[in-house]
Amino acid sequence: MIRVFDQYVPTRTVLELLTDFIVLMLSAVLSGATLVMLARPNDPDLVAVQATLLPAAIFASGMLLLYVTFGAYQRDRVNSLRTLLLCALLATMVSVGPLFFVYAQSFFPHRYALRFLGFAYLYQFLLLLLIRQPLLGSHTARLWTRSVLLVGCGPDALGVANDIDSQALGVYRLVGFYPSGHESDQPSKLPAPVFSRDQELHVLVAEHRIDEIVVAVREQRGGVLPLRQLLECRIQGIAVHSLATFSERLKGEVPLDSLKASWLIYGHGFAQGVVRTVVKRAFDLVTSMGLLALAWPVMLLTTLAIWIEDGAPVIFRQERVGRFGRTFDVLKFRSMRQDAEKDGVARWAQANDSRITRVGRFIRKTRIDELPQLFNVLKGEMSLVGPRPERPSFVQQLTDEVPYYAVRHSVKPGVTGWAQVRFSYGASLSEARRKLQFDLYYVKNHSLILDLQIILETVRVVIFGEGAR
Repeated sequence: MIRVFDQYVPTRTVLELLTDFIVLMLSAVLSGATLVMLARPNDPDLVAVQATLLPAAIFASGMLLLYVTFGAYQRDRVNSLRTLLLCALLATMVSVGPLFFVYAQSFFPHRYALRFLGFAYLYQFLLLLLIRQPLLGSHTARLWTRSVLLVGCGPDALGVANDIDSQALGVYRLVGFYPSGHESDQPSKLPAPVFSRDQELHVLVAEHRIDEIVVAVREQRGGVLPLRQLLECRIQGIAVHSLATFSERLKGEVPLDSLKASWLIYGHGFAQGVVRTVVKRAFDLVTSMGLLALAWPVMLLTTLAIWIEDGAPVIFRQERVGRFGRTFDVLKFRSMRQDAEKDGVARWAQANDSRITRVGRFIRKTRIDELPQLFNVLKGEMSLVGPRPERPSFVQQLTDEVPYYAVRHSVKPGVTGWAQVRFSYGASLSEARRKLQFDLYYVKNHSLILDLQIILETVRVVIFGEGAR
């Protein structure tokens, strides 16, 4: 993996992004060349058509951004030609109007602008099939896949093996297990070979060309681990990871079950500098004002729909816990009946909750109910991206029962967040624990790049209605 702005990005994903950018640039350049060949000789407008480098860069950048938005580079979609072509088709449908306007106003005569786009889109699909797929298709996957050896044969090791199998397609390949010698509850069947402890670890690593070792043993005291052999492998350049570090890289979450305070204290992350704070606040202000300018017609229609179905009030105010434990009133479009909590008892929202109105069901699914929180962002109570704020009664319960829950309050809560794009609503204590693992990852690794990624993934979640209740 490659570390970019504190985010671990699979080498394969970086290669995919670079290859697709080149393919899209080449598609636009070939489109311009095609127009020149097909145009009448001595056409004075050909001068504009021939200068296609800047229009090509705009085409490639815009389309690549849409590829990312529609999930072309998600790890569970690796080697899927069907998914790639579907993302390209969606990007084509969304981009044709804006790009035609840009080209017709700034670069080409109107009669050439649409032709340029048409040929560029056509070449895009052809080159994805002729260049991208042969270079990075399933038959070349092993070139970019890193071999992993797990130290340990217990339930923790089996959990890591299952994660590699389900979430690391094209990123990691499990070679086998190396017993720690102290597993009393080893699973009866493991998905890869179990090597003998009689073999020296560094010899085993060299023989099987191991790239990384994961120590999948939670209890490491009492001489459980072959520390001398692990050190020898590390000196030879083999990466050695703990359970928490490998889970952070692989799944974008910090596992609570294997988490130790020392790992949080001595590890990297938790950047809270002045520059980061100022940049994030400026980003919040500019983006929230832009979104309000675009979304006000939708907000007006939503106001009317709620009032017609269930009367006033249209805006729902509720006390939530923000940064450093301070409380504030979060603003949302009301999606539940007015008597949803007439007994005064706070409840988590459930799937198919009977308290939700018909309009409420739609605005929850499309996340329209969250739009008034842009005013919370302008007031400085929330950020555009961050952990979702919870109610004080829930926070008290979760702080008592979930370790490290209070860490999420070291940053401002957000309208959207890492947990929201990677997990559904938390409607129980166990789901709240899982969401916290994503929130801890965000708090530890937050950056402007991660915020932009979350916003793009939020667009995908809204379009496809993922995780809504």
